[in-house]
Amino acid sequence: MSRPLITLPSLLLALGLGLAACGVANDPDPATATVEAPAAGREGSTARVEVPKMEREGTEVCDWVVRQGMTCVVLKYRTPQVWPRVNGRQQRPEVLLGLEDAQRAMTLLRHDAADYGIDPQKIGVIGFSAGAYLVANMSNTDARTYPLTDAADRQSSRPDFAIVAYTARMLDNSQGRNNLQLQPWVTISAEAPPTLIIHAMDDSVDDIRQPMAYALALNDAGVPVDMRLYARGGHAFGMRPTNDPITTDWPEQVRSWLLGLGVL
Repeated sequence: MSRPLITLPSLLLALGLGLAACGVANDPDPATATVEAPAAGREGSTARVEVPKMEREGTEVCDWVVRQGMTCVVLKYRTPQVWPRVNGRQQRPEVLLGLEDAQRAMTLLRHDAADYGIDPQKIGVIGFSAGAYLVANMSNTDARTYPLTDAADRQSSRPDFAIVAYTARMLDNSQGRNNLQLQPWVTISAEAPPTLIIHAMDDSVDDIRQPMAYALALNDAGVPVDMRLYARGGHAFGMRPTNDPITTDWPEQVRSWLLGLGVL
């Protein structure tokens, strides 16, 4: 079924694991973005501007997004960032550098939506691992820790929809194995967007209780939340096919979810 000509395409901002995992932690210009959009006159093809050194959770995801008829932006955000310890326990930094980069990217995209030919009210975000934690932060706050500098910063930095894949740093695991309380630094807002959470039960890096705690908190706040859980897949499964069904199934689950939201 063809899309009405008056309908502007949506956009997905992709946040992968970050620079450390891409071998560019000392990049002199760390906060940059790659824009991918369906090339004019060639459905399903890509017009790519600047390719950063990230594939599994960045450009490969965008290649799939573009095939769905959406525009995609890969954000290369600042990382790693040291989390301090207080009395032996890890604490969230007062300023998350990656969050600042993601918020700035979102506001610029909304401000310049006409130039990209996208709907400024249909800009979502997908994040993996550390990027997933940034997605959760973007979803639950519109406050900035950097000085507002121009008209773009008057735009909302909160996404219109959010996809969270193998997230961490949500669960307060000091309260016991069956506890699903969030860390004290995690805030939940009733204004958070509809959220899809994807996770593998055998993830040895980020326990399945991490996304469960986040999903329950969103649900308690009245935020629409869906979960897709898989028995196998481990951590950082990305989009490259493996013997585990998760790698070929989750993209179709995302597509169905986006159709249900009216984004596609």
